[in-house]
Amino acid sequence: MGGAVKTLTKKEKVQAIMDILDELYPEVPVPLDHKDPYTLLVAVLLSAQCTDERVNQITPKLFAIADNPYDMVSMSIEEIQNIIRPCGLSPMKSKGIWHLSDMIIKQHNGEVPKDFAALEAMPAVGHKTASVVMSQAFGVPAFPVDTHIHRLMYRWGLSNGKSVEQTERDAKRLFPREKWNDLHLQIIFYGREYCPARGFSLDRCVITREFGRKSFINEVLKEKEKKDKKLALTSKRKG
Repeated sequence: MGGAVKTLTKKEKVQAIMDILDELYPEVPVPLDHKDPYTLLVAVLLSAQCTDERVNQITPKLFAIADNPYDMVSMSIEEIQNIIRPCGLSPMKSKGIWHLSDMIIKQHNGEVPKDFAALEAMPAVGHKTASVVMSQAFGVPAFPVDTHIHRLMYRWGLSNGKSVEQTERDAKRLFPREKWNDLHLQIIFYGREYCPARGFSLDRCVITREFGRKSFINEVLKEKEKKDKKLALTSKRKG
């Protein structure tokens, strides 16, 4: 196919991308282990600049001691920090976990609020974290944009890559609302498996190859050509 991009309408392109993702990922398990909205909120907070795998190794240790806001505030911030240290940014995250737990008890009767504004008012909870909790814990349509989604929406020519806020607006405009919660996970899974930031290959990434941004595809092909020439030159010298 050599980087030939099909000329489809934006609507047809979006539908084709959704069809491929549905075929590859008919089931979309939530990558962070949790048992309720509170444990999901804590896990999502821990996942900032940390892999889901690492978070899933640490949360059982934390939740064995405190899997609800009441037990969490009975721990000190230092104790929380010692457990979550492998997740990185532990001083900030431990404070956030303790203070949001305190807030949940004092302002929301110990229950995680099913409300964007209330979630975003909590320490260490940004729009993306609130969106993940709203979509995955409460089933409310949301489109949390992480680095994978931001990268892929640009590569696929569905957003300009200027900001995650713009990417989120474009995703919500282009994709049907009832698909948002599954789609954001499908795109994350696809990004990890087929369309990584490093070591990207057009041969492996069918969506970029078929429907991607022309300028990005040309860049990739140019880069490949350069590498091939270098390899040919090196083997010639060795020969």
